[in-house]
Amino acid sequence: MRAIDLVTWAFHHGDEPDAWKTGFDDAAWRRVEVPHDWSIEQPFAEAHSSGTGYLPGGVGWYRARIPLPDAAHLRLVFHGVYKNARVWVNGYHLGGRASGHAEFSFDLTEIAAYAAVPDLVVAVRVDHSDISDSRWYNGSGLTRAVELQLHRAVRLRHRGTAFATLAADDRMARVRVAHAVEGDVEADVVVRSTLRSLRDGRVVDLGEATTAIRPGTPTEVVLEADVPDPALWSESAPSLHSLETTLTPADGEPARYEEVVGIRTLRFDADTGFSLGGVPTTLRGVCLHEDAGPFGTAVPAAVWLRRLLALRRLGANAVRMAHNPHAQELYSLCDALGMLVVDEAFDEWENPKNKWWQGHNVYPPRHEGAAEHFPQTHEDDLRAMIAAHRRHPSVIAWSIGNEIDYPNDPYASPLFDEMTGNNDASKPVAERVYDPTRPDIRRLSTIARRLAGIARDEDPTRPVTLAAAFPELSSRTGLLDAIDVAGYNYKEHLYRDDHERFPRLPLLGSENGHGYRQWRAVVDDAFVAGQFLWTGIDYLGEARGWPVHGSGAGLLTLAGFEKPTAALRRSWWSDEPVAALATRPHAPGEQTTFWTHPVSRAWEGEGPHEVLCFSNGEPRLTRGGADVPLRRDDEEGYWTAVVEPGEPIVLETLADGAVVARDELRARGDAVRLDAAVWRAPDEVAAACRAAGVGLDGVHQIEVTLRDASGGPARGERMVAARVDGGRLVGLENGDLADPTPYSAVSRRTLDGRLAVFVRADGPGRVVLSAPGLDDVEVAW
Repeated sequence: MRAIDLVTWAFHHGDEPDAWKTGFDDAAWRRVEVPHDWSIEQPFAEAHSSGTGYLPGGVGWYRARIPLPDAAHLRLVFHGVYKNARVWVNGYHLGGRASGHAEFSFDLTEIAAYAAVPDLVVAVRVDHSDISDSRWYNGSGLTRAVELQLHRAVRLRHRGTAFATLAADDRMARVRVAHAVEGDVEADVVVRSTLRSLRDGRVVDLGEATTAIRPGTPTEVVLEADVPDPALWSESAPSLHSLETTLTPADGEPARYEEVVGIRTLRFDADTGFSLGGVPTTLRGVCLHEDAGPFGTAVPAAVWLRRLLALRRLGANAVRMAHNPHAQELYSLCDALGMLVVDEAFDEWENPKNKWWQGHNVYPPRHEGAAEHFPQTHEDDLRAMIAAHRRHPSVIAWSIGNEIDYPNDPYASPLFDEMTGNNDASKPVAERVYDPTRPDIRRLSTIARRLAGIARDEDPTRPVTLAAAFPELSSRTGLLDAIDVAGYNYKEHLYRDDHERFPRLPLLGSENGHGYRQWRAVVDDAFVAGQFLWTGIDYLGEARGWPVHGSGAGLLTLAGFEKPTAALRRSWWSDEPVAALATRPHAPGEQTTFWTHPVSRAWEGEGPHEVLCFSNGEPRLTRGGADVPLRRDDEEGYWTAVVEPGEPIVLETLADGAVVARDELRARGDAVRLDAAVWRAPDEVAAACRAAGVGLDGVHQIEVTLRDASGGPARGERMVAARVDGGRLVGLENGDLADPTPYSAVSRRTLDGRLAVFVRADGPGRVVLSAPGLDDVEVAW
């Protein structure tokens, strides 16, 4: 099989009723590269929905012209279109997909035979008119890759291969591969598969089988084999293999297929939590939405890699794909990095949730969104997610829903008044009492059983989970009976009691706050498999109110920089020695917490400052060489001291009396220069990603910092402008969610003295950065 990536398209933002026609003149349309998100190119405006980031949607058309290839079978594959896509090829209406996240495809073989021109002309209409359709930003357009696959007459069915590890240890693994084989002709076909290690090139023959192919009837071929001395996939050594398959008809040329897989076993246990390859492993996870500042949801793999490596540095080892399937490249990156993945299918089922459009929890809500199509499309969408992602060793569970069970949004139960932890105090009274006219929450159990059955049918090797918002209710209405692992959102106080109530049901923190108490709930009880923070990275949408256009819940900003709070997480999660300082003005007698009173890295100003010390060893704080007494805050998980700003302060972490980590804070001076460099992944990491099939070229990420005369971070902010030669400026991002500067702008103010500049370029080029009062800086690649 050979695939042609359809990258260059003609694009028009607006409706064109005749654009489906083969002869339509699109010469005046703009040329764009796919993946492409048109919403992110538009200005932020308060008139749009707060839930989706104050950005517009609308209708858009894409057209591409491809020379008609010579192949026995053609398949056009869309990895995801947001949303309500309708597709025509050479004027034939093939259908479409309502989901903005599901992969879908079309057989073009017959249509190609009718071609009156030497090309295939693909036209796609995308309708994202309902911009209050989600609780977060999803973009608009051909936001994921599109490819044209060229097959022989005898072929593997699309996503028709399932690879599984039946058993494995360091000496031997037993693997199973099932292929769905199909063809346009009758033929006897020899199917043969091998595994080639991407680490050392060693090849293991998985065997062969002969099967008879009949047109229109897929045939399953199953091969099982032992793999001696297997290179196992793990967190620390994410070894991958190329599964290479040939289909050889008795009287024809062989068809060849290749995909990347991993050999590993996993287990969720009700008493011991999660284990990978028999090794107990605590899930130190983060939830992620799929936007990335100026890219919107059309995020290049290199941008995701920079972000994932930053999260790995903080000690994260897992990702929850919230709350929908993500782009294929992100899963492949997790494969290459040894990151564990909980894949999630739906945020709502047959009834819509509240969608905020005037600010978070500001009534009245709207009720647009995916629920409109769920009754007709849920099975196809769920099967598409699992078939597309089951080859990834990083995926450890299938989540069939997120917070489906939130009471009165929209389902209701007479048990509502007995529940604890309801955070709806700001809602109207009618939203906080049982309403028998709403859909009965027991209906969710029926849907859950159906979805879980579909997931197990598509992939019986991984557990089914869901993220319960109200498990104290759902555990009494039967919702948790359908699943293999119970995910709890923000309900750590229920873990111990529910472990006693459900001694055979594994528990997982599927969505958690950042506090120390939430982490100790995992550390103190081995039966809890881990936690997933909300969130790893700030994201667009779910905004509190204009001009704030995103959520600041992340460890990283939209620019991909660590927040000062991230170092605290690193002190709990990372195996590397940690010493990190943060400060805030001291407020004597005031009840302060880490999360309600923001911290920074500033060390200047009037009056005493509270110094926060993050360490995973023995901390020692000094000022001018003299020790400063520290107090352990066991509620927040760090040490504190009250110190007047002035002389530099130094935090050291000691192990066996030796300094293993050090951090220093000193007063910042005025900016005297711009410091800028192109971010590059370590060579070994980049090689592993490319071996996993992930392309990292074409995007340059420049990290910009204001420096003072000592070379340290400078105080104050500057407007920075970027001029690109030999490429295209995608946008500048400072991470300030209250800054509605459009991403089309060529300048943006720094935040905490930092800025990220993103450029697309296939060849050599440069960016010139300028700021008032500072010399220009040139960065070349």
